[in-house]
Parts: sequence; structure tokens; C-alpha cells
Amino acid sequence: MRTLTDKLPVDSQPEAPPAPAPWYRHPALLPWAWAAGLCLLYATVAVRRHQLLRTTGYDLGIFEQAVRAYAELRAPVVPLRGAGFNLLGDHFHPLLAALAPLYRLWPSPLCLLVAQSALLALAVVPLARWARRALGVRAAHAVAAGYGLSWGIASAAAFDFHEVALAVPLLAFSLEALAHRRWRAAVAWAAPLLFIKEDLGLTLAAVGVYVAVKGPRRLGIATAAVGLLGSLVEIKFLLPAFNLGGGYAHGGNLADGHGSLLSTLAHAPLDALRPDVKALTLVLVFAPSALLALRSPLAMIAVPTLGWRMVSENPFHWGTAYHYSAILMPVVLAGLIDVLAREKSARNVRASLVTVLAVTAVLLPSFPLAQLVQRPTWRTTPHIEAARALLARVPDGATVAASNRLAPQLTSRCEVMIFPTFPVDTRLDLRETGPLPAPTAEWIVYDSVPPEAWPQKSGPWPYPAEQQEAELRAASEKHGYEVVAARDGVTLLRRSPN
Repeated sequence: MRTLTDKLPVDSQPEAPPAPAPWYRHPALLPWAWAAGLCLLYATVAVRRHQLLRTTGYDLGIFEQAVRAYAELRAPVVPLRGAGFNLLGDHFHPLLAALAPLYRLWPSPLCLLVAQSALLALAVVPLARWARRALGVRAAHAVAAGYGLSWGIASAAAFDFHEVALAVPLLAFSLEALAHRRWRAAVAWAAPLLFIKEDLGLTLAAVGVYVAVKGPRRLGIATAAVGLLGSLVEIKFLLPAFNLGGGYAHGGNLADGHGSLLSTLAHAPLDALRPDVKALTLVLVFAPSALLALRSPLAMIAVPTLGWRMVSENPFHWGTAYHYSAILMPVVLAGLIDVLAREKSARNVRASLVTVLAVTAVLLPSFPLAQLVQRPTWRTTPHIEAARALLARVPDGATVAASNRLAPQLTSRCEVMIFPTFPVDTRLDLRETGPLPAPTAEWIVYDSVPPEAWPQKSGPWPYPAEQQEAELRAASEKHGYEVVAARDGVTLLRRSPN
């Protein structure tokens, strides 16, 4: 039996429907594919750094002790910071407890490093998804690369673990919601920032200001008020309550440097640009967007973090190292998408994205992701093997005083403190403070060999190597410790039984 189509000329036969694209090329999977790839990239750098003894007690060991305490249903008391030191008295980050179930399943510093890698990578999902819908697939790839390979994220991924990793994806999802005018969702995503760090209430307030200007005024004003009040309560009441010394532990970073509040405010614009490293950092923050994010009102959400960093008296806050810029990268890339989505010229959009990729490529070798192509990253030295061998001799459950770079190798199975214990007042001339109190740990493990990468000193503050050696000799000669083993600059001591 002939059908109707059989009677038609060959040229008029209906075309067959196009074959469906393979599942792995579905546009909705693009953001998640980037997230998976970036997670693997960050985790490779972070885990390898740990294997090379480049992670430190300050800060990976500190956060592991806190999360380990949460996993054991205890207060986050951190021996690395001192006897009875509750970490909630340093920074207010109770949301760290969310990692406790994962740590309970995998009690290792690697758990925190991989979790941080996943959190930082997750932030690419809302950004790439927004870019794909607003600008197309190719633009989504460019935005994902611009975020994922940005120096701010790279610096965070390759420097131990920090609570800000929890904030990065939350803010990214909030920014996507702001772009689509889903005001309540944007506030809901940003609200947990209050429980990640005390200054992030100001970022929540900035989200509220944006909502008040662009959307429902009442919701925006309420959000801004909650953010400001939340940070105030945390700094003035909650942090001092947990701090053994009372007061806000980091208040000194924002000390009045000009004699009066009025004078300080008058000098603030210039202080924010002096010394020159501050101005360079401000430029580099927006560089991943080829500076286009400065044209977006979303850039105002970066103001609180940039503001406190630039007026801080702590030089660590001024530069591009460490984790301080991670929270800014979603804002910068969101600003880029916002600006390009309003650009009418497709040619200008393409040129802007090419510039973004060029800037990313130029900056990439100067920041930590470049470690992946460096030969020392994949070489295990005899010194590292010696350190691992001696650390393996420390029994589980022991109390250990360890050098800064050895501490996170032990924090999952021992109670660890820093050797030597650092004085509280880091402004003292440490050569004149005299000997430290006698160590109380069962074991001491000390590494005299300088690391191949930051930190070049054995702790977060300058501590003369000769004084460290003197404290080690005193432990052996005066405090009843016996040398168990010494190899390639690593010394293991144990307290003699009475």
C-alpha cells in the first residue's frame, strides 16, 4: 500500500528531524561541568600542597580543630590558639558546623581542603548559567574561565582552609537572583553570610541597599538593617563573650590612626590608597572583568569588603595573597555579565570577552594555580619523606607541640599546639622576651628547614630561628624531653617519664 509521502517527488520529501544532541552537550549541564572541572583543579593544588608540607597550623590546623570539635559535639576550642581558646571569640563563623557531618565521615584535613575546593567551584554555576541565558554559550564559557581561573579564587584555593569559602557560592547565587529580580531569593541566599564572618553582615547590608534601590524598598531596608545590626551585635557582644581576653580580637586592625574619629574619616580616602599596594590591589580586583564591572551597580556589593581591607592596619589585608579577595570575585564577574547583558553591540560583547580571557591568561602565571605546571609540585623531597617518617612515630591521641607546617599533619589524630607557643602581643621584640613557659605536651616535633613556599617563617608572626632553636635545646636540657629521632632537620622529642 502506497502512502501519501510515497507519491511525492524525492525533492519534496519532508526532512527528518535533527538528531538530539548528546546528553553531555546539553546547555544546562555547562555550568555543572565547569564546577566539576574547577573542583578537581582546586583540589589537586590544595591536596598536593598538603602532601608537600606547605599547609600550616595557622590556618588549616586551626580550622580542622574547630570542625573536629563540632563533629564531636563540643565547643570549637582550638589548642593551636592556646589553652581553652574558643574560635568563636576570634571570628564569628558558627556556620562552620555545617561541615561537621562530612568531617565525621572523613576525619582528615583533606576533608576541609576538598570541601573548600567544591564550595569555590560551586560559585561558577549561577554565574555561568546567567551568562548562558543572557549572552550565549560561548560567553558562558568565557565567564566561567574568568571566574574559575581568577587570581582571587586561586589564592584562596591554594592557601589552607578559611570560612569565607562558605560565603562565595552563597553570594554568587544571591547575585544571580538579583539579576533576575528575584528579590526574596536573593536575600535568602545572602542571609547566611551573617553566620560565616562578622564583617559579612555589611555585605548583606549592601545586598539590601541594592534591593531597596532596584526592587521592593521595604525588603531592601529591612535586609540592610539586619546586616548592619547583625555585624554590630557580633562585634560588640558575641565575639567578646567568647573571647577569653574580652573585646573584639581584631579591633586593633581598625585602630584610630589619626587621633580622632573626625580626623580618621577625613584621611580615609587617601589612606585607602596608601601605600601603593592598595591601589594596585583595587585595580587587580576588577581586572578579571577587564574593569567593566565598575560600570555595574552590582559593584557596590564589593564596597564593604574593600573598605575594611583598605583602612585596616594589617598589611596582609592590602595585597593579593591569601583568601581575602575570594568573596569579591563573584561580584566582579556578576558585574561583567550585568554590563554585557545591556550592551547592544554583539561586536563589543565579543571584544570584551576576549579581553577578559586575555587578562586571565596574563595573570594566571603569577598566582597559585601555576604551581600545577611547576616541577617542584610533583617532586617529593627527602626532607618531606623524613618528616613523614618521624610524624608516623607519634601515637594517635597524643598531645604534640609541632612546628607550624607539621601541625596540620597531626591535627586529625592528636591534640596539637604550636611549638614554640607564640606570645600574645606580637608587637614585642621577641629577642627580648626571654624563654617561653615550659612545654607541657607529651611530644615535640620540630622542623628547622625553611619551606619552599609561603610561609617562609615557621609561624604567622616573625619568630627568630635562633630563638626557636634555643627553645628546642631548653626542652631537651631543662624540661625533661629526650630526642627520639632526628633526620634531615626534623627532630622528634618525647617527655621522659618521671
